[in-house]
Amino acid sequence: MDDIANDISSTIGRRIHTERTMRDWSLAELAERSGVSKAMLSTIERGMTSPTAALLVRIAAAFGMTLSTLIARAELQGGGLLREADQPVWRDPDTGYVRRHLSPACDMPLELIKVHLPAGARVSLPAASYAFIKQQIWLISGQLEFTEGDVVHRLEPGDCLALGAPSDCIFHALEAGADYLVALVKG
Repeated sequence: MDDIANDISSTIGRRIHTERTMRDWSLAELAERSGVSKAMLSTIERGMTSPTAALLVRIAAAFGMTLSTLIARAELQGGGLLREADQPVWRDPDTGYVRRHLSPACDMPLELIKVHLPAGARVSLPAASYAFIKQQIWLISGQLEFTEGDVVHRLEPGDCLALGAPSDCIFHALEAGADYLVALVKG
C-alpha cells in the first residue's frame, strides 16, 4: 500500500498544483487562503509527502471544494462504472484513516465514500469542510463516536446520521475501529 499511497500523494500533489495554476494563484496566495505553509504546499505539490486529511481539507476549502472533489479530480477518469480495482484509496499518514472513493466521475451531485477508521483513531475536520455539502454517515461495522459541534453521537452498526449545519466535527473510532459509508451531496 505504500507504493499506492505514494502514487496517490503524487497525483493529489499534481492536482493541487493544477487547481492553483488554473486560478492563477501563487503558493503564497494558496498558503494565505488555506492556512497551510508555502513550504508544506510546495512539498505536497511535488509529491514529496503524503498530506494529512486535515491539510487536504484546508486546501480543498481554499479552492471552494470538498476533500472528496479534490481527490476525485486527482484520481478519476470519468465514465459510469468505477470498478473496485480502480477506486482511489487514500490513507492519512497520521491516523491510518483509509478513504475509498466509490462514485464514478460524473456530473451527479452525489458522492459515496467508504471509510475505515482504526481503533482509537480521531480525525478532526473544520466546519469549512462541510460548507459546500450535505452529508449522511451510515455505520457499517464497529463503533463510531461522532462529535458535531457540541453534540456527540454514538453510532452502532446500521445507524445513519444526517449532519446538520456546518460545524467543527470529530470522527472517533472506539475500541473495534469503524467502517462507514459517507453519502454527500454537493451544493
